[in-house]
Amino acid sequence: MADLSVQRGHYRRGPGAYALRLVVVAYLFLLVAWPLYLVGRNAFANGFDDLAAILTDPDAVHALNLTAQVALASVTINTVFGVGISLLVVRYRFPGKGVLNALLDLPLSVSPIVVGLALVLVYNGRTGWFGPALESIGLQVIFSGPGIVMATAFVALPLVIREVVPVLQEIGDEQEQAARSLGASAGQTFFRITLPAIKWGVIYGVVLCLARSLGEFGAVKVVSGNVLGSTRTATLMVEEKYLNFDRGGAYATAFLLALIAVAVIVSVTLIRPKDHR
Repeated sequence: MADLSVQRGHYRRGPGAYALRLVVVAYLFLLVAWPLYLVGRNAFANGFDDLAAILTDPDAVHALNLTAQVALASVTINTVFGVGISLLVVRYRFPGKGVLNALLDLPLSVSPIVVGLALVLVYNGRTGWFGPALESIGLQVIFSGPGIVMATAFVALPLVIREVVPVLQEIGDEQEQAARSLGASAGQTFFRITLPAIKWGVIYGVVLCLARSLGEFGAVKVVSGNVLGSTRTATLMVEEKYLNFDRGGAYATAFLLALIAVAVIVSVTLIRPKDHR
């Protein structure tokens, strides 16, 4: 008899199921929970002194503000384009659809360092393809805010799409077709039919995108220039403080970033209806 069987709609759990559950819990504990706990413990090794020092240091506050601004810009861009691309991929057939799907997964498979280098090659003000033309009209991309936003948006691009696409496939397009047959415009159909149906997919994609944007390091390090008080983000500040033996400041900054990401994910998971989990 199988260790895991179904009787009257309930699972009968055997020793194999409990052993598998123990392995999974131990794996997640050692890989995720324990390292996060150590970051938190070291952040409060001196009480609240390290956190207070971070929150009263003008350069650190600037880095935190810059990180928040970049994350919000990245989330906005990826939400708008993510929902649009999801509708394109699910609702329409066109040549090259398979290639587009492959490109959408590219940010998950390419190193962020490579992404940053590619952006430098394209948008560098001296040798980039478009950089000199953009700087001639007063727009600097690399080593400034726009480059940081572009790099962050690129690495977080698939997260909204991969949450919305399965929901669109599941709900189908019958209600949308019915709305259009009754005279609803494309905008009315989207805001009254499609968006409410995919709401939780969009929200969870936004949360994942926000968490990813807050923690981006590699691509941002290449395109930002890491200038103190100008283009240094919170993740770059963690590295700088750790390498300069300010371990308390590094742990405190890392704790703040992790706390925000974990709190947002947990909050959305708790308020999300059971039938959408």
